[in-house]
Amino acid sequence: MYSHAVTSGITVGFGGSAGLEAPIVVTGSAIGSNVARWFSLGYNERVILLACGAASGIAAVFNSPIAGVVFALEVLLTNFSIPVFIPLLIAAASSAIITNLIYQGQLFYLATDKWHYDAIPFYILLGIIAGLFSVYMSRVTLFVEGKLSKQQSILKPIVGGLVLGGLIFIFPPLWGEGYKSIESLLNSSQALLFANSFFEGWAGNWKVVLLFVGVIIFIKPLATAITIGSGGNGGIFAPSLFTGALIGFSVAFFINSTGIMQLSTVNFIAVGMAGVLSGVVRAPLTAIFLIAEVTGGYVLFVPLMIVSALSYFIARYFEPHSIYTKRLAQKGKLMTEDKDHNTLNLLQIKDVVETDFAQVMASDTFTVLVERFKESTRNIFPVIDMYSNFKGVVYLEKVKSHIFTPELYNKITIEELMDKNVETVQVEDSMEKVMQNFETMKIWYIVVLDGKKYVGIISKSNLIHHYRKILKRSSNLF
Repeated sequence: MYSHAVTSGITVGFGGSAGLEAPIVVTGSAIGSNVARWFSLGYNERVILLACGAASGIAAVFNSPIAGVVFALEVLLTNFSIPVFIPLLIAAASSAIITNLIYQGQLFYLATDKWHYDAIPFYILLGIIAGLFSVYMSRVTLFVEGKLSKQQSILKPIVGGLVLGGLIFIFPPLWGEGYKSIESLLNSSQALLFANSFFEGWAGNWKVVLLFVGVIIFIKPLATAITIGSGGNGGIFAPSLFTGALIGFSVAFFINSTGIMQLSTVNFIAVGMAGVLSGVVRAPLTAIFLIAEVTGGYVLFVPLMIVSALSYFIARYFEPHSIYTKRLAQKGKLMTEDKDHNTLNLLQIKDVVETDFAQVMASDTFTVLVERFKESTRNIFPVIDMYSNFKGVVYLEKVKSHIFTPELYNKITIEELMDKNVETVQVEDSMEKVMQNFETMKIWYIVVLDGKKYVGIISKSNLIHHYRKILKRSSNLF
């Protein structure tokens, strides 16, 4: 509840090229989750309060309660019912009110102009560019962060800081989250982007302006990834708005400078922000309502819809998952509209594995199995060796004829009776794989291993019992 606020402030305050929105959302979610825990509330209430905290964070940062609610529903509560709206609305509205009492300003204000139908082709062009760039931004960020996360040396933050410092030295707009640069563009002061840089004397050349801004657009995702991957704390929300603003500015500035048509630069900056945010976060409604609220009206609602939708569909075509969900999808833990998939994701093998099966050694005689049978309530006996490595299973119904021939007890070994053709899974496997094995193999028991070592057995009946409990619990929320 406090660590993200402290570390993100240090990161961005010292020039880290990332945003504060993600840490604020995480902080709000942590507050909501812990409040539920302190009051011993159930799972459903805890999820709702977690989402309320996230909605409150967005509402406070941008003074946009509607965008906060839509963000929680679009990103966190992918399957929801109308009653969930009520606590989200209360939380977001309360957050906006309290924020306005403490701080009267705003990150930036977009005084947009009326848009004209003649500009629609250029808005379509902007949507396409925003979608393609969103794919680039997601891939670069995840790739660089992934590479850096594998490095555990103390040199990582040092080298990362030096590289980032070098990039900022050459391109000063990369400093921090970039909202100051957005303000400069909104005020038609693009020359301020060149301040304190090697290219300051070229600010009057429109071609150099476009080239300079274009380089910053493509380097910003790299700078953000280095900031976070090297140990800094921040998010992709602000960099998405920053690059979107620069893309919108570049399109309008190019069209205006070439004399093709006179476009409203402010409008394209605003709509560009929504386009990249929609493509990177996969939250087109959040992007639309956020920019609509920040601009103080719905004058640009149609262009926002066009650009956000185009960017979303293009980005989703090339990258099915957002920058937030791709790693979860790779691990098989992503929540989707498939309730069966979601329910299985909430289960882990350790939750359903049973360890009360009496074990026997492969070298034991049948006498040992009879003694275990007297003490056990199960009719399955896992077979292991002296190192606890799994060897097979003895099914009581297959050996019951031997029980009535005591003279063979010491002549038959477990190894002779055990079934070696047994379905197994590893302890780290997903429950979706376990359920698929049950259905395809038409079996009732699966042995769980950790490498070669025996862990326990999953019974189909116990799995279905836990499955129904989670399904009932989650259905009460959505």
